[in-house]
Amino acid sequence: MRKSAKLISAASSVALLLGALAVVPGVASADEALAAEGKKIAENRKKGNCFACHDYKGAHLAGNIAPPLVAMKARFPDKAKLRAQIWDPTKNNPNTIMPPFGKHEILSEKEIDAVAEWVWTL
Repeated sequence: MRKSAKLISAASSVALLLGALAVVPGVASADEALAAEGKKIAENRKKGNCFACHDYKGAHLAGNIAPPLVAMKARFPDKAKLRAQIWDPTKNNPNTIMPPFGKHEILSEKEIDAVAEWVWTL
Protein backbone atom coordinates (compact mmCIF):
# COMPACT_ATOMS: atom_id res chain seq x y z
CA MET A 1 0.00 0.00 0.00
CA ARG A 2 1.40 3.39 -0.92
CA LYS A 3 2.18 5.95 1.76
CA SER A 4 -0.64 8.34 0.73
CA ALA A 5 -3.15 5.48 0.68
CA LYS A 6 -2.07 4.49 4.21
CA LEU A 7 -2.54 8.08 5.41
CA ILE A 8 -6.00 8.26 3.88
CA SER A 9 -6.91 4.92 5.42
CA ALA A 10 -5.66 6.02 8.85
CA ALA A 11 -7.49 9.34 8.60
CA SER A 12 -10.69 7.55 7.61
CA SER A 13 -10.37 5.22 10.59
CA VAL A 14 -9.89 8.13 12.98
CA ALA A 15 -12.88 9.98 11.52
CA LEU A 16 -15.01 6.84 11.79
CA LEU A 17 -13.97 6.32 15.42
CA LEU A 18 -14.68 9.94 16.36
CA GLY A 19 -18.05 9.80 14.64
CA ALA A 20 -18.93 6.64 16.52
CA LEU A 21 -17.98 8.20 19.85
CA ALA A 22 -20.29 11.12 19.14
CA VAL A 23 -23.31 8.80 19.03
CA VAL A 24 -22.37 6.32 21.75
CA PRO A 25 -24.65 6.75 24.77
CA GLY A 26 -22.80 7.72 27.91
CA VAL A 27 -19.98 9.50 26.10
CA ALA A 28 -20.50 13.20 26.77
CA SER A 29 -19.02 15.91 24.60
CA ALA A 30 -16.91 18.65 26.16
CA ASP A 31 -19.86 21.07 25.81
CA GLU A 32 -22.20 18.63 27.58
CA ALA A 33 -19.72 18.15 30.41
CA LEU A 34 -19.28 21.91 30.75
CA ALA A 35 -23.08 22.39 30.76
CA ALA A 36 -23.46 19.74 33.48
CA GLU A 37 -20.88 21.56 35.59
CA GLY A 38 -22.70 24.83 34.90
CA LYS A 39 -25.98 23.37 36.15
CA LYS A 40 -24.28 22.35 39.41
CA ILE A 41 -22.90 25.87 39.85
CA ALA A 42 -26.24 27.49 38.94
CA GLU A 43 -28.08 25.37 41.50
CA ASN A 44 -25.49 25.87 44.24
CA ARG A 45 -26.99 28.29 46.78
CA LYS A 46 -23.54 29.66 47.59
CA LYS A 47 -22.61 30.23 43.94
CA GLY A 48 -25.12 30.89 41.15
CA ASN A 49 -28.38 30.25 42.99
CA CYS A 50 -30.21 30.92 39.70
CA PHE A 51 -33.43 29.18 40.73
CA ALA A 52 -33.92 31.68 43.55
CA CYS A 53 -35.13 34.10 40.86
CA HIS A 54 -35.52 32.14 37.60
CA ASP A 55 -37.76 29.24 36.69
CA TYR A 56 -36.49 26.55 34.33
CA LYS A 57 -37.36 22.96 33.54
CA GLY A 58 -36.49 20.79 36.51
CA ALA A 59 -36.06 23.65 38.98
CA HIS A 60 -37.22 22.83 42.50
CA LEU A 61 -39.17 25.67 44.16
CA ALA A 62 -38.05 28.14 41.50
CA GLY A 63 -38.46 31.87 41.84
CA ASN A 64 -40.63 34.03 39.66
CA ILE A 65 -39.07 37.49 39.92
CA ALA A 66 -36.85 37.02 36.86
CA PRO A 67 -37.60 35.80 33.34
CA PRO A 68 -37.91 32.04 32.97
CA LEU A 69 -34.89 30.37 31.42
CA VAL A 70 -36.53 28.96 28.30
CA ALA A 71 -35.68 29.18 24.60
CA MET A 72 -32.31 30.65 25.45
CA LYS A 73 -30.76 29.96 22.03
CA ALA A 74 -33.60 31.92 20.45
CA ARG A 75 -33.25 34.76 22.97
CA PHE A 76 -29.44 34.77 22.78
CA PRO A 77 -28.36 33.41 19.37
CA ASP A 78 -24.86 34.63 20.19
CA LYS A 79 -23.60 32.66 23.21
CA ALA A 80 -21.05 35.41 23.94
CA LYS A 81 -23.89 37.88 24.58
CA LEU A 82 -25.49 35.44 27.02
CA ARG A 83 -22.17 35.09 28.82
CA ALA A 84 -21.81 38.88 28.94
CA GLN A 85 -25.31 39.11 30.43
CA ILE A 86 -24.32 36.74 33.22
CA TRP A 87 -20.97 38.47 33.72
CA ASP A 88 -22.56 41.95 34.09
CA PRO A 89 -26.30 42.36 33.49
CA THR A 90 -26.11 46.02 34.57
CA LYS A 91 -24.59 46.91 31.17
CA ASN A 92 -27.92 46.19 29.45
CA ASN A 93 -30.14 47.20 32.37
CA PRO A 94 -28.66 49.42 35.10
CA ASN A 95 -31.75 48.82 37.25
CA THR A 96 -31.60 45.03 37.21
CA ILE A 97 -31.58 43.11 40.47
CA MET A 98 -29.51 40.32 38.94
CA PRO A 99 -26.06 40.34 40.48
CA PRO A 100 -23.09 40.92 38.17
CA PHE A 101 -21.49 37.53 38.74
CA GLY A 102 -18.24 38.39 36.97
CA LYS A 103 -17.85 42.06 37.79
CA HIS A 104 -18.34 41.39 41.50
CA GLU A 105 -16.25 38.18 41.36
CA ILE A 106 -19.10 36.02 42.64
CA LEU A 107 -18.14 33.40 40.05
CA SER A 108 -14.82 32.79 38.35
CA GLU A 109 -14.43 33.16 34.60
CA LYS A 110 -14.44 29.36 34.25
CA GLU A 111 -17.64 29.10 36.33
CA ILE A 112 -19.33 31.79 34.22
CA ASP A 113 -18.36 29.87 31.07
CA ALA A 114 -19.95 26.73 32.53
CA VAL A 115 -23.15 28.48 33.63
CA ALA A 116 -23.49 30.19 30.24
CA GLU A 117 -23.06 26.84 28.50
CA TRP A 118 -25.78 25.28 30.67
CA VAL A 119 -28.21 28.18 30.34
CA TRP A 120 -27.77 28.13 26.57
CA THR A 121 -29.05 24.53 26.53
CA LEU A 122 -32.37 25.56 28.08
